[in-house]
Amino acid sequence: MTTATSPAPLLAEQLAADPKLADARRLIHEALDARRAQLTGVKPADPARKQGYEQTLQQFSAQRGGNLWYPYLGSGFGSGPLVELADGSVKYDMIAGIGVHFFGHSHPAFVDAALDAAVSDTLMQGALQQNTDSAQLTDAIISLANASGAKLNHCYLTTSGAMANENSFKMAFQKASRDGNPADRMLAFQGTFCGRTLALSSMSDKPNNRVGLPHALKVDYIPFYDEAEPEGSTQRAVDRLKEYLTRWPKHYAGFKMELVLGEGGFYAGTREFFLKLIEVCKEHGVAVIADEIQTFSRTSRPFAFQHFGLDEHVDLVNVGKATQVCFTLFTDDYQPQPGLIAQTFTGASSSIKAAQFVIDTFANGDLYGENGRVMQLTGRIRDRIQKIAADHPDRVCGPYGLGAMIAFQPFDGTIDDAKAVCTDLYEHGVVAFLCGRSKARVRFLPSVPAVSDDQADEACDILEASLERVANRR
Repeated sequence: MTTATSPAPLLAEQLAADPKLADARRLIHEALDARRAQLTGVKPADPARKQGYEQTLQQFSAQRGGNLWYPYLGSGFGSGPLVELADGSVKYDMIAGIGVHFFGHSHPAFVDAALDAAVSDTLMQGALQQNTDSAQLTDAIISLANASGAKLNHCYLTTSGAMANENSFKMAFQKASRDGNPADRMLAFQGTFCGRTLALSSMSDKPNNRVGLPHALKVDYIPFYDEAEPEGSTQRAVDRLKEYLTRWPKHYAGFKMELVLGEGGFYAGTREFFLKLIEVCKEHGVAVIADEIQTFSRTSRPFAFQHFGLDEHVDLVNVGKATQVCFTLFTDDYQPQPGLIAQTFTGASSSIKAAQFVIDTFANGDLYGENGRVMQLTGRIRDRIQKIAADHPDRVCGPYGLGAMIAFQPFDGTIDDAKAVCTDLYEHGVVAFLCGRSKARVRFLPSVPAVSDDQADEACDILEASLERVANRR
C-alpha cells in the first residue's frame, strides 16, 4: 500500500514565500502610496523644466521620424486617472493610451505583477518556453469568454492586437481551405480599423494608412448600422453582404466585425443588426470574427459579444488593450494546423501576471451588469455631455458610443474643430483623442475602476470650459 506524499516545494515557490520579498514589497508599496497621495488633481508644468522637456521632445521626435500627436512624455508615475508628465504637469488621462490603461496609472496590482515578474526567470515568455502563468491565464480567459454559452475553447496569447487580428485571419483562411473553398477575400464594416501591419492596413477602411503600400488583402466593406434608420440600414447591410457573396462565391474566409466602431467614430450596432448578418455568414461558411481589441472591458459585460448576446455565434474573437496581453479565442473548428501560428514572444512575464489580475477582477468584481461600475460611471459622464449639448447645441452633438466608449461631435464636426478641442483640453489638463470619418468626434476611454465620481465631474468641468474657450476663438 502506498501513501500520497506532498511534493517538495519548488525553488520558485520557496522564493515566492521568502519573507525578504514580502518585506521588500511592503516597503515599495509604502513608498508608492505616499507619492500617489500627493497626486490630487490637475497641475500645470514646472517652468524650470520647460527647456529640458522641449529639447527631449524635439530629439525624440527627430529620432522616431515624426512628431508625437501630443507633446506628451510621461514621468512614469501616476495615480488612477491622473498622470504625471516629465515637465511636472499632471493631467486627467481620459483616453487611457487609447484603451490600454483600463485600471489607471501606477495601480498597486500591476506593481505587484511587475515585482513577481522581476524574480521570474524570464523577461519574455514565448513559443518554446512558457511558464505556468500562461497556462493559468489561458484557462481563466476561456472561462470568462464561455460564461454565457460561447464555445471558444481555445486561446492563443500574443503581444499585440494587430497579431491577434492577423492570427484570426490566418485561422479563418486555413479553415476555408480545409473546407475546399478558394478563399482569398475578407469582409468588414465601412469605417473599420484593424491595425497597421501590411495586411491590416489593407483591411482598415482608412485610405491614408495605405498610401504607398501594396495591396496585401482583398477586402469588401459592409455599411454599418444607422440608429436613425434601423430597419433600412440593416436591410442595406444584408443586401450588400448577399451581393458580395453572390459575386464571389466561396471566396470569403471571414467577416471581421467591430461591434462598436472604434476609430470609425464610436458607432454601436444592435443584436438584431448583427444577427441578420451572422445568419447570412453561417449559410455561406463565412467565419464570424469579433474584433474586441477596443470594446473588451467597456460594455455591460466583459466581452461586447456577450453584451449583444452573440455568444453562440462567434467563431473567433480578438482581444487586446485592457488585458495587457493580447489573444485570439477560437472554437474547435478553427484550430490551426502546425506551423500556422507561432511567435517568439507571446508576452512579457509582467504583462501575463497583470492580465491574470485583470481577468480575475472582471470575473469576480462589481464592474459589469446594467448597474455595474462600467455602466454607472460612464452613464454619469454621458449625462453630463448630454447636458452640455442641451445647453449649447451649437457646441456639442452627442454623446455617442456604448458603455466606456464615449464620444461627442464638437461644433460642425470638422477635423479642425475636433483638434482644437483636443488641444485645449490637453493644455488645461485632460487627455482625449479623435475618432470618426465624415464627421470628426472627440472620444473618451476612461479608466473606469480608477475614476471616482468627483474626478469624472472635474474632467467634465474642464471639458465644458474648453468648449467655451474654443467657441470664443472661432
